[in-house]
Amino acid sequence: MAPAAPLTRETFAEALRGLGVHYWDRHPFHVRLHAGRCSPDEIRSWVANRWYYQRCLAQKNAAVIANCPLPEVRRAWLPRVTFHDGTTDGTTDGTTDGTAHGTGGLADWLALAEAVGLTRDEVVDERHVLRGVRFAVDGYLHFCLTRPWTEAVAAALTELFSPDLMTDRMRAWQRHYDWIKPDGMAYFESRIPVARSDSAGTLDLVLTHCVTAEQQQAALAALRFKCDVLGAMLDAIDYAAATG
Repeated sequence: MAPAAPLTRETFAEALRGLGVHYWDRHPFHVRLHAGRCSPDEIRSWVANRWYYQRCLAQKNAAVIANCPLPEVRRAWLPRVTFHDGTTDGTTDGTTDGTAHGTGGLADWLALAEAVGLTRDEVVDERHVLRGVRFAVDGYLHFCLTRPWTEAVAAALTELFSPDLMTDRMRAWQRHYDWIKPDGMAYFESRIPVARSDSAGTLDLVLTHCVTAEQQQAALAALRFKCDVLGAMLDAIDYAAATG
């Protein structure tokens, strides 16, 4: 039997974009969140649990670099590590936890936590992280550590769908949750343009380096897996909200 023919570049790109139907913007929790129907405690739970995902992103991106043999790809991917970790920890008080005082996406997320009424300590020590969220995020990180770098990059293609969702979230929060301090929006304000820019480069990498039918199907499965990871996180958060 002859091996399956690979998709054309255009058809492959269309198939990847088509997986947006599985993205977490359609999850009931996100629908409630953007409609203004979440309580302050539910928003705090979302922020505290999402921290665990944010914390793994620099490690995930470092795994892509470690697994990739191509220096030009490693150089292009490196800014994704520093976007989240920052370029300095900013500590001045002798502490070793740079995330509590530094710059970058993690520091911005902790500012968001404070804006919704959480303390940095309770977010960083992960006391609110649900087991379902922990399991999903750990599974994602393990996937990126152990699978070919092209599959980890393909999983990152949720960037294709995230800028519009983050834009909608900012507008919804400003409209419905005026108790959230405005300075908490720094993460979204900085991430939206970066995600729009990154997604084009990520897509080009996948289209360029996944050229066999097997590689293309693995890339599609990786992106679908990532959508499932995000959905599983919201399943856990939504269930906790419903059961108290």
